Amino acid sequence: MSTDTDDAADDDSGESSGGHCSTPDSDGEVAEEIAIVSFERKWDTAEEIRAEIGDRYESIDLVEYHGDVFAEHWGEYDCFVGLMASGIAMRKTAPLLDDKWDDPAIVVVDEELTWAIPITGGHHGANQVADDLATMGAVPAMTTASEAADKQGVEKQAKALDAHVVNGDSTVATNLAVLDDELGPVERLDGPKAVMVDDDVTVLKRNGDDGVVLGTGSVSGAKKEQFEAAWRSALEGTDYEIADVDFVATGTRKEEEDGLLDAAAELDLGVISFEKETLEEFEGPSPSRSKELIGWPGISEASAIAGGREHELLREKERYDEAVTVAIGR
Repeated sequence: MSTDTDDAADDDSGESSGGHCSTPDSDGEVAEEIAIVSFERKWDTAEEIRAEIGDRYESIDLVEYHGDVFAEHWGEYDCFVGLMASGIAMRKTAPLLDDKWDDPAIVVVDEELTWAIPITGGHHGANQVADDLATMGAVPAMTTASEAADKQGVEKQAKALDAHVVNGDSTVATNLAVLDDELGPVERLDGPKAVMVDDDVTVLKRNGDDGVVLGTGSVSGAKKEQFEAAWRSALEGTDYEIADVDFVATGTRKEEEDGLLDAAAELDLGVISFEKETLEEFEGPSPSRSKELIGWPGISEASAIAGGREHELLREKERYDEAVTVAIGR
């Protein structure tokens, strides 16, 4: 017994863009093609899971369990959701595991949807799927170090920035730096350039070629809801939606604004912060009070231009709710 779904439409979660967990340069959290492996007696629960989270993925297939089911479908899916005891999934998949950047992610969930347990590939789809199962009441039991410490590992940063990790072996060192609060912000490098890096430098490469950047400034203490409303309003009248946003860009003087960070996390967007010197290089056309008062160029336009692939300003800054300014770059 096996059933397929049609491709799901993109939604605001942004989960639809990027590569697959089965590719060597996987972009971290992204999983697009899912197989729910279930015993026939648990089929109703499998159907419930697909109905609840199916629109967040490119496809979700239901596959009936038999002894060789994982081996038979290995390499076809980004992530297996095993509706079964964890011991069964571990024994059947352990001989198939080869490399964390190539292997599909595996999550097990019980019939009562009490627990969603990533077994392998936490940063390559399993944590993502477990998080989505939490909307059905399952507790995501994540054991990857960065998630256990409530910090954003580099694979998750890559996904939030609509990028992928090029050199996977480097993430051991850089994720340790995340845990020790020593990694710092993601830096952008314009080319054409040749770059030589050590083994402890993770290289992220953007996916696609047509996303936009939301350059954002604000008054101190602006609320999450104000940022979200401002970003959505700024995109109205353009050809872009939240799902088309590569990331949010701002200045380092605003990088710890709780409302901005909370809104970006809610919409699954990454945040890049630019130093004053970089913003001065990409200063926008609109007058800025901050330049008059403290010597900083207007953050929203300058960061939108600096972050855009082409360093172009698509929409000049607008102020929303007297709290948040937004410009759009590409």
